[in-house]
Amino acid sequence: MRVVILGAGPAGLSVAERLRELAPVGDLDLDVVYDEPYPPYSPPAMADHFLTGREDPLYWKGTDVLERLGVTHHQAVCQAVDPQARQVSLSSGATLDYDRLVITTGSRLHAELPGVELAGVYDFKSLRTATSLVERARRGEVTSALIVGAGFIGVEVALLLCDLGLDVTMISRRWVMPRGVDPETGDVVLAALQARGVAVRQYQPAEAFEGDTEVEAVRLDGGERLRADVYVAATGVKPNLECLAGSGIARDWGVTVDDDLRTSDADVYAAGDVAETRDRLTGERYVHAIFPNAVAQGRVVAERLVGLDTVYEGAEAMNSLKHLGVPVVAAGVPTGEELRLRDGPVLRKLFVDDGRITGFQLAGDIRGAGIYRRLMLTHTDVRGYGPHLLEPTFGAGAIAMRAMAGVGAGAG
Repeated sequence: MRVVILGAGPAGLSVAERLRELAPVGDLDLDVVYDEPYPPYSPPAMADHFLTGREDPLYWKGTDVLERLGVTHHQAVCQAVDPQARQVSLSSGATLDYDRLVITTGSRLHAELPGVELAGVYDFKSLRTATSLVERARRGEVTSALIVGAGFIGVEVALLLCDLGLDVTMISRRWVMPRGVDPETGDVVLAALQARGVAVRQYQPAEAFEGDTEVEAVRLDGGERLRADVYVAATGVKPNLECLAGSGIARDWGVTVDDDLRTSDADVYAAGDVAETRDRLTGERYVHAIFPNAVAQGRVVAERLVGLDTVYEGAEAMNSLKHLGVPVVAAGVPTGEELRLRDGPVLRKLFVDDGRITGFQLAGDIRGAGIYRRLMLTHTDVRGYGPHLLEPTFGAGAIAMRAMAGVGAGAG
């Protein structure tokens, strides 16, 4: 069987690695289409890499991973998929036949702003563009930065550029991290940003990047123009689906898949930032574009390809910011009763419905996040834990002690 994987990000690499664990070289021909000039890398590790120079977390499977896995690497971009012919066409002019195809083409910057295509507008979605910006900062070519967008990526970029010595201003349409946390938790992050020297303009939507051929300013709602040496768009991402045009493979915002991660074509699978998967808590289907989901989906696809009956349990809505001195973790959905603990710069919130955790937001102190996640995903009744549930030390023996006492799942 010949498997062609489009992309070598976290999802695509996880497919290849798991396939080789299950089907050694000789039992399966494996082709990977990947066009970046770097070995496969971990996007969440880029900020740490730029500050510390460490390569191990960035190249998380090693710089020689494609060679070790015995894959045929095609440094190109997929331009078209023909499911009837079981064939893909590449930017190099080559065509590849496949028995099974895996779409892990990832995502790119998505900013619904005029002028975003102007030269000089950077993003931190790819290592190529991020490296270019960081190198300019280190050479002293730029001393100020303007970031449009205040989500998890925008905050991480702001902190990184601030640590590199730039004067940083961040523009937010709403509060800080509006898609991941509520305004109160966002205020904790805001205070941390300001303490680090980042200027934040909340509730001031950007209307456009302005310039003739190169960006010269950002125009805000109301007409004010802000200028800087460098401009970063951090307003979101969009799946890379261009190669599926005319293929007949069903897609909406992302590629539509079932719980086997199979697309509308029985020989084609999808995983990672391109796949619309089921949320394991709400059941809703949308693109869950985060690293852990991509890795988990890649492994499921590989197991399905070799005939195992693995079923994808569903994706998680979860984000974390642990690097650069501002720890934040948000997971699940903020529905039901809100349990809250505030202690100076620390804010801990749990959302509980019928005794079960539906979501949580931790800022300043993220201890217990793993325990909360486990309780949330197992739908454990947490009412028996009482006020101890919110304590930062909750995970340090509390669950075991309560379990021995008979308090836990099913407790009223």
